[in-house]
Amino acid sequence: MSVHVGAGLSTDSDPRLAALEAASTASAGLDGADADLVMVFASGSTLAAPEAVLEGVHETLAPRTMVGCGAVGVLGGGREVEAGTAVCVWAASLNGGTAHSFHATMHSVEGGAAVEGLPDLDGAAAAVLLPDPHSFPTDPVLDVLHEQAPSVPLLGGVASARTADGGGALFHEEEVVDGGAVGVRLDDVEVLPCVSQGAAPIGPELTVTAADGNEISELAGEPALSRLRAVLEDLDSEERKLVANGLLIGIVLDAGKPEYLRGDFLVRPLLGADPETETVAVGAPVAPGQVVRLHARDADSADEDLREALGLRRTALGGEAPAGSLVFTCNGRGTAMFGSPDHDALTLARELAGAPAAGFFAAGEIGPVGGQSFLHGYTATLAIFPS
Repeated sequence: MSVHVGAGLSTDSDPRLAALEAASTASAGLDGADADLVMVFASGSTLAAPEAVLEGVHETLAPRTMVGCGAVGVLGGGREVEAGTAVCVWAASLNGGTAHSFHATMHSVEGGAAVEGLPDLDGAAAAVLLPDPHSFPTDPVLDVLHEQAPSVPLLGGVASARTADGGGALFHEEEVVDGGAVGVRLDDVEVLPCVSQGAAPIGPELTVTAADGNEISELAGEPALSRLRAVLEDLDSEERKLVANGLLIGIVLDAGKPEYLRGDFLVRPLLGADPETETVAVGAPVAPGQVVRLHARDADSADEDLREALGLRRTALGGEAPAGSLVFTCNGRGTAMFGSPDHDALTLARELAGAPAAGFFAAGEIGPVGGQSFLHGYTATLAIFPS
């Protein structure tokens, strides 16, 4: 028996009926097997009664483990509902693998704050994390989890909607919880991470020769700002069009390769520059010796990057279609980026041979680059489950 995945989406205005419909569709993909893990994402008016959504899912699937969150939009079945009312249900039978849910919260303590409820991830296959943006310190928690279990990929997305009364909309088993983060530890199941950062590299690779924290003072032995200006002056016309949408910088985290590909760079914003000191501030710590390269984002590069990333995963799977995938895509993508609906959902269906895929439009996406998981923006991040 192999891993089975099912996904369903409903836009019924009644929260319970929407959950029943989406869960029934997801159940059909399990081929009669039990639902070891269910993920639920709800948007629009369903968040006026999220408890009804959870009741409908439990009634239909009786999941061993279930987590989820509120979202501005959801996707599934080759379709994206970017705004309005919808329920998306993703279900998996893990073929002997296990999923253990958790609810982590932050509490004030003398001299600072502490997070309680995070699992020990040592030895896990992977973990999924769904934080509330207002009450959970996602970036520092990711750093701590990486230190504790550096080989475990962390994937997920930041909840992008709240309940109708303004409370947190995180789903943990049969309860709606207000704040913190929910998630699952996965064991004895293969998970293939995929992070498409949606940006195209431009100009040459440059070595950082002097830096402090997130400020670069020298690139290739020259003042950082002067060197970047020279790079921009040498761009061709097509690259200049890309730069018009804003500059980003890619930072290589896993050095030593003979050639760096698009996915080897952690893409972060350029935060500013000081003309007097000729330093450049970037959105991540940088150290001397690291390689960086300018990047730019537009719809064409985001499309190409996603197709390329998915193609590499299909190659890793020997050309076979996966059982399915969980999807965390940025709420800045969709029609706003691509000019037409359903881009990411249709691309996944095409590139992954129709394998069930479902997820939500997140307020930040969590996934690994260079062996460490980060909180991203404008990415399409997936947890792919081989069959």
